[in-house]
Amino acid sequence: MKCVYELDVYKLAEELSDMIWYDFDTWTVKAQKTIGYQIIRSSDSIAANIAEGYGRHSSADRKKFYYYSRGSFEETKSWLRKAIRKKIIFSTEKMEKYKNIIDKLGPKLNAFINNT
Repeated sequence: MKCVYELDVYKLAEELSDMIWYDFDTWTVKAQKTIGYQIIRSSDSIAANIAEGYGRHSSADRKKFYYYSRGSFEETKSWLRKAIRKKIIFSTEKMEKYKNIIDKLGPKLNAFINNT
């Protein structure tokens, strides 16, 4: 069995949370204190729940945490939409990078859950 950090779905989740973590430093204090801390928490939770589920014994237990991960993924997308709408994230290049990760992570996460 692979280690959790070797899984593509986990790597994508980490890539998304790392990108958000580093972008946070460029935001205004207002953006950091409102959307920033929320999106860091939700994006970190995606990979954390994959890891926690991966370490569980039963498939029902694993699946429960993978569902939590998907919930955190949806929450993160919501915060990203807000950040774009409020011009916190305004670079076309950044938006495209986020979109690319999200477009890969969503289907991989759903497939991961369905294969559990």
